[in-house]
Amino acid sequence: MVRVYRARRSFLCPATLLPMLMLALSINQMVRPTEAARQSDDYADIEDNDFAEFDFEDETDESIKNTEEEEEDFDPVEVEDDEAEVEIESEDEFSHFEDEDEFENFKGEENPDDPDEFYNEPRETKKAEKAAPPPLKQPIKIVNIPAHLRTNWENYYMEIAMIIGIVIYFLNFFTGKTKNQKVANTWFAAHRSMLDEQFSLVGDDGNKDIQEIQEPLVKESENLFSFWCSGRICCEGMLVELKLLKRQDLVGVISNFMKPVHDQVHVRVDMSPEDMDSFIFCIASKKSSLRLSKEMADLATYCPDRRPADKFDLPPNYFIMSEVAEVASAMLDAKILSMFRKFPEHIDTIHFSDQFTGPKPADDQQPLELPQGKQVLIFVFNLLTKDKTVEQAVEETKPLMQLVFYCLDKVKRYKLSREAKNKADKNRTKVAENHWRSIHAVKAEKAAEERERKKRELKERIREIEDPEKQRKMEERENKREKKKAQPKMKQLKVN
Repeated sequence: MVRVYRARRSFLCPATLLPMLMLALSINQMVRPTEAARQSDDYADIEDNDFAEFDFEDETDESIKNTEEEEEDFDPVEVEDDEAEVEIESEDEFSHFEDEDEFENFKGEENPDDPDEFYNEPRETKKAEKAAPPPLKQPIKIVNIPAHLRTNWENYYMEIAMIIGIVIYFLNFFTGKTKNQKVANTWFAAHRSMLDEQFSLVGDDGNKDIQEIQEPLVKESENLFSFWCSGRICCEGMLVELKLLKRQDLVGVISNFMKPVHDQVHVRVDMSPEDMDSFIFCIASKKSSLRLSKEMADLATYCPDRRPADKFDLPPNYFIMSEVAEVASAMLDAKILSMFRKFPEHIDTIHFSDQFTGPKPADDQQPLELPQGKQVLIFVFNLLTKDKTVEQAVEETKPLMQLVFYCLDKVKRYKLSREAKNKADKNRTKVAENHWRSIHAVKAEKAAEERERKKRELKERIREIEDPEKQRKMEERENKREKKKAQPKMKQLKVN
């Protein structure tokens, strides 16, 4: 290897430069055998350690260190001539690293991407070079599983209870559904002949053609069945609803067990306007009469008072609500009283009204127009199936359906007296006036609220104006306008 050093100015003269150069070469020749001996000792250590043959970093570091020392010793000597250059040819002291036979099992740069290539690392002490002894194998410990984590049926009592509950619910659903269907079919089959005698069409609701009607009994839900009858004198039609117990609902069954109720038959007859006079009459059981007097608009408006039916020799659990006293005496004749005495548990409600509008609306939902009442007759009968077969319970209700047709004809024939008619008309006129008065009050209240809202908005707009003079003018203008509205209106008449 040839190194070129530029000559620099020095105090050394050419006579002393040559002996110093010869001395440096001799020292270099003396150091090389020492390094060779040291390398032989290192190779001996490598043979003791299987992995030490790859520890070249120390050797490289020492060689580099020696080279740096030599370079410091051989600083180029400057000659007096600035253009003079000294070329020294000497053997490279690192040439032994380029010898492929110098190191065994060292791949060098042949395959730099080889993942199995070993990298030089500093050599550690002999104690660290010794392989650490393998750790002792710990014995396997078998832990006893607690009793609450073992597979046991007691751990799934919640799941078992839920599955049992679901099974019971579905069994009750299908059995209750089947029983309600049986009760409805049995009742309709038992009264079909009577209905065909009274009406020309049974099962016609006005929405279907007669040819399309296959099953007159319509199933509204699992516990509600209905059918419509039409084609009879003095009435527009009759709606029959079978409101049965919710036997398909397990919660309903439990509630019925705690608070017993009965299956009911609701009959509503829509009378023609000319076939019913102006009166309202109702007789019902104690519980039903209290509910009807609060919920039904016609009863709550025209006859809210309930009177016991003792003077008619009826069971004490019945109460009468009548707009006119003579209507109760006329409706409760001997035949009807005999039916009440014979079936005290079956008859729940009999309600006649020419102003029937349904349930009473809430206070905040009053209609703006006066609702037009309808002429209806409503009958509610209990179907007692406890400790009886379905056929026996249905057979007992046949006389009650005959009572419906008897009352229908009786209401058509009944006419109020002159005094009762005038009283009924006055009551209806008074109710209409009260309704319009309440509607006017509601409208006036809304109008006042609207005026107050507009005043607040105007004041806010005036307050937002930044010019105080403009604010004052607008306030004066609004005050004059309000005073002008408050003054009574005067009319001027011209006299000739």
